[in-house]
Amino acid sequence: MPKTIIITGANGNLGTAVVKKFLEEDYKVIAVDHSGSRLGFADRHPKFELHSIDLSDESESEIFVKEAASLYGNIDCGVLLAGGFEMGGIETTNTAALRKMFSLNFETAYHIARPLFQHMMQNGYGRLVFTGARPGLQAEEGTNKIAYALSKSLLFKLADILNKQAKGKNVTVSVIAPSTIDTPPNRESMPDANFNNWVKAEQIADVLAFICSDKGNVLREPVYKVYNNA
Repeated sequence: MPKTIIITGANGNLGTAVVKKFLEEDYKVIAVDHSGSRLGFADRHPKFELHSIDLSDESESEIFVKEAASLYGNIDCGVLLAGGFEMGGIETTNTAALRKMFSLNFETAYHIARPLFQHMMQNGYGRLVFTGARPGLQAEEGTNKIAYALSKSLLFKLADILNKQAKGKNVTVSVIAPSTIDTPPNRESMPDANFNNWVKAEQIADVLAFICSDKGNVLREPVYKVYNNA
């Protein structure tokens, strides 16, 4: 039976690759983003729909998940890609910068994850994936991006907490931690880098497809360091 997945940040460079992969895998894809300018390939696909949801709004996010669950019965997977990035060491990182990154990277995930995790627990099945980052795992990587690193680190902790709650059930919360992703904006901002060392969006999409497939059923409390050679 085909599975249903919610993908946030669907119109980003990574999101479009992930949407394409899951449509190829015959999922019903419920995409979330403010626009679909990169999603033209999916516009007329019978298993694709795009929703413009304000993920910073807890009530709107909860209503969206509950309506999707009511319409489709089961939401099997959630891949939460929405977020943002900002440089800044201790000298420039004030409380406003912390709150901005906290909102973009943690709250946008939590507002969807909270109702979606409860839905999965009620159904006895689910795969929920957060998008972490290497600076959220390794302190030395976060010295010049403190707000970003702190906000991403909370996703690893949240996954730990939810996995403890889901112990003994077929519900798993994973975190992917990509290194530099090979995208046009990253190439433009770092033209002298060795692009071959970066991880491609399509490679991350393959990892996400594995996580959400039956092949990943035996995994628990997983963190995927999708670094390539970067």
